[in-house]
Amino acid sequence: MSRNVTVGLDGSPESRAAAEWAAREAKLRGLPLRLVHVWEPVPEPLAQAPLLGAETQAHWSERIPRETAEGLRLRHPGVHVDMEQIPGRPADALARAAKGAELLVLGSRGLSGIGGFLVGSVGMAVIADTEIPVVLVRAGEQAADEHEADPAGIPSAATAYRPVVLGLDTGHPDDAVLAFAFEEAARRGTSLRAVHGWNLPPYSAYGLPADPELNAELGRQKAAALTEVLRPWRQKYPDVEVVEESRSGSPAERVIDASRDASLVVVGRRIRHSPIGVHIGSVTHAVLHHATAPVAVVAHD
Repeated sequence: MSRNVTVGLDGSPESRAAAEWAAREAKLRGLPLRLVHVWEPVPEPLAQAPLLGAETQAHWSERIPRETAEGLRLRHPGVHVDMEQIPGRPADALARAAKGAELLVLGSRGLSGIGGFLVGSVGMAVIADTEIPVVLVRAGEQAADEHEADPAGIPSAATAYRPVVLGLDTGHPDDAVLAFAFEEAARRGTSLRAVHGWNLPPYSAYGLPADPELNAELGRQKAAALTEVLRPWRQKYPDVEVVEESRSGSPAERVIDASRDASLVVVGRRIRHSPIGVHIGSVTHAVLHHATAPVAVVAHD
């Protein structure tokens, strides 16, 4: 299969927002866009019902991707758009469809507590089972949301991109996550904001008073570790401005706070081959549910 950006489509507002984002990303990468529409066959007794018969189901399953593709071609004339329909369970079908793609894009009903088609169990299962980067785009996301406001304070897609935010674990940095974040910043011609959150020693657990000098020294050590991790990547991407942010506090909360001014948030997910449960990590899980910008989850060993 040729390299492409693949997007899961079900006709919902969140999947349409994901398709628009995927088209913009395909243009940045110079790749074709592949729409994948997954539909679950109706059980035979329901298929015989007048309003849920095979003809009605076929009509809607064909209409959704066809009309979406036509609209994307009009709005993004430089992007080649293909479409494909796959019957089956959404999580399994999308994970299979993603093989061979450079990126899989899914929709979300807002990246907040209550999940929709692809932010609840289906979305989490796809992320956990897919080893290529997966981007989750919230409903209502528009091109202007990823750019700085114009001089009059009005959102505009004609201005510079907002920074790419990278949630970084300096204790276990991974080249795949770092490379993805730097590449996305380079494509957008914007800065990379590397965010590292860390917790203070648990003085209260032992009934000890906080030590300001020890805290300050720990802060310097954490900042130095962040600088050291980023050093070779600064050299590899000299045109990408890097802003380092190492602060005490919850790593997830630091990344979520930074997402408010981001065009894209990048986090990692360690690959775990476990037959039980969905494993994406507590920080990534929190960021997926609460970040206000599109979130890219990059799998790594």
